[in-house]
Amino acid sequence: MQRPLDQIGTRLNEAFYLREDVVQISKELLGKHLVTNFDGQLTVGKIVETEAYRAPEDKASHAYGNRLTPRTKVMFEPGGHCYIYLCYGIHHLFNVVTASGGIAHAVLIRAIEPVWGIETMLQRRSMPQLKTNLSAGPGTCSQALGLTTASSGLSLTENASPVWIETPVVFETFEIQTGTRVGVAYSEESAFWPWRFSIAGNKWVSKAKGL
Repeated sequence: MQRPLDQIGTRLNEAFYLREDVVQISKELLGKHLVTNFDGQLTVGKIVETEAYRAPEDKASHAYGNRLTPRTKVMFEPGGHCYIYLCYGIHHLFNVVTASGGIAHAVLIRAIEPVWGIETMLQRRSMPQLKTNLSAGPGTCSQALGLTTASSGLSLTENASPVWIETPVVFETFEIQTGTRVGVAYSEESAFWPWRFSIAGNKWVSKAKGL
């Protein structure tokens, strides 16, 4: 089943991602729609929680100190690419690469609110009914949208790409809640940076706590 034309938003262009202020981009991604179309299965989720990571000084970033590895190589690509990595050997975590080439900034998508293709999301998550744990967390939202490391490096701006982000037709206003990032206590002073953002009061935001 295809989305009605009046529900198809405006795809974000390359200029949106190429900016260097990853913290501002993290805030601006809230309320946008993350769309995937794998094997004809279209799924859409409203982004409700994000985290910013800014190399080289961010000790919580995989590219801290401009560390270049086969895994982090895509982070040094121009903004507008997917960076997806495996966490604990189980969870595929989806990130949006930002800034110009050679600058390893990225935004982790921590949670989405299901919008379209909910039956497909439920099947991917092996869930019989809709509950907030469907996509209220970085690993679960990636699974619901069919995102895995196989899609790391894909463009978010090319028309043929199966992954993109839209500004929805109706963009609701909201208050942004700010907190510290999750799971980065090892990163010394960087662990206290208030770089996690969420839509205040949205039930699909993860329950995880920062410092």
